[in-house]
Amino acid sequence: MKTLSELIRMTPVEKVLGSADVEIKDVTADSRKVVEGGLFICLSGAHVDGHDFVKAAVEKGAAAIVASRDIDVPSSVAVVYVKDTRKAMEDMVPFFFDYPTRKMRMIALTGTNGKTTTTHVAAHILHHAGHKTGVIGTIHALIGDKEIPTHNTTPDVIDLDRILARMAEEKVEYVCMEVSSHSLVLGRVAGCEFDDAVFTNLTEDHLDFHKTMDNYAKAKAILFHMVSAKGQTKKGKSAWVNMDDPYAHVMEEGVDDKNICALHTYSMIHPEADLYAHDIHFTGKSSSFKVTYEGKDYDFETRLAGRFNVYNTLGAVGACLSEGVPMETIVEGMRDFKSVPGRFELIDEGQPFTVVVDYAHTPDGLEKILTTAEEITKGRIIVVFGCGGDRDRMKRPIMGRIAARNADIALVTSDNPRTEDPASIVKEVAAGVEEVKKEKPSLSYEVIVDRRSAICRAIELAKPGDIVLIAGKGHENYQILKDKTIHFDDREEARKALKLKEK
Repeated sequence: MKTLSELIRMTPVEKVLGSADVEIKDVTADSRKVVEGGLFICLSGAHVDGHDFVKAAVEKGAAAIVASRDIDVPSSVAVVYVKDTRKAMEDMVPFFFDYPTRKMRMIALTGTNGKTTTTHVAAHILHHAGHKTGVIGTIHALIGDKEIPTHNTTPDVIDLDRILARMAEEKVEYVCMEVSSHSLVLGRVAGCEFDDAVFTNLTEDHLDFHKTMDNYAKAKAILFHMVSAKGQTKKGKSAWVNMDDPYAHVMEEGVDDKNICALHTYSMIHPEADLYAHDIHFTGKSSSFKVTYEGKDYDFETRLAGRFNVYNTLGAVGACLSEGVPMETIVEGMRDFKSVPGRFELIDEGQPFTVVVDYAHTPDGLEKILTTAEEITKGRIIVVFGCGGDRDRMKRPIMGRIAARNADIALVTSDNPRTEDPASIVKEVAAGVEEVKKEKPSLSYEVIVDRRSAICRAIELAKPGDIVLIAGKGHENYQILKDKTIHFDDREEARKALKLKEK
């Protein structure tokens, strides 16, 4: 615990009313989570202003409030007035939790696609090498095998530091963490000290937030500025960049001081990369390839299918090499790594065709799993896909065109429509399919707004040797509608449909 006077030394303060000697037992920006003796920070968001919930925080026992405008509280409650409450939170919270990232080695993964798989691969290798690991990302947070649910790819600074502090208390040695562009721009990783930064790729996504791809790339590059910054407490920093990506140079330029942070590259195209994968062979359930490192070839065998997973593996391998894991140990560890939930996850009920559920929800992600399907199947490719509501509308017809070009049968359906009309979203996606259909008469496609029905239809159409790709939601076990969130899991629905087909 810290006193309020210790906390306010971490950030610019305009004035303090009440005693600053009070001991702070917890910190939160959610009035519902205030505990007796806690500090409540009033954040002003797009839809909610924390200042409106001060009374509720006081009623729950808040000992102090951080605010940026006048509030009315009992004299027993201290008030710290600051110009920017979000900045104050970013300054105070890591200190309150004793800067947990300084106590562990931190591997940070950023990019549009591949972050989740790469974090899990890196954690698996480190565990195989005998280290206790933690994972923070889209699906969950893990301490060893213990799962902690999360709500964002990168939690906000309070939730993140709380999780990291718990990891440090439980003697985690390595944390493998997804770092989103939103978190870098919005300060969710403020106070984190990273040791290894990995860039997977950059493709069209989140342009509703970033507006342009250049802005998106600059947001990702913040991670590389962070890992190469002066004044850090730990040594041995590294950056690993996928040099085959068009935005690789932005990340490389983000490494400000190569004496602090060693810059490395990985590739499947350029033999001069520090890690170069070649002689690649795929089956429906595995991959084998050679990796050249420091002039020597190493034979890799993994249960991960697809070219994109070779890239994911290379990024994880690079980070582990920088952390001192021998390449021989890495090769050995990769042999028994299993797929991450919802990432090209095989659904096998003994059927004579392949069913895969994948999180692909961007144009690039969809194209990659379709390309992988072409590499591993001799039959037809049947794809079920859609686009989320209240998100980048520009990608909807693009994804329609990609599905139409690369599949034999395309079923356009709903994803997470949120506040939008599902039929309207589907119509915008289908417009892209129609464009390609004019030039590709062999394409068969249907619009089925109900996602459950679309999955059933895909499996009904499948014949021996075909592959059914159910794209967009992956590990998610819910669907977000206009007025509610319902339970919905593509994997469950696929299994039900397969069992129905057997009858």
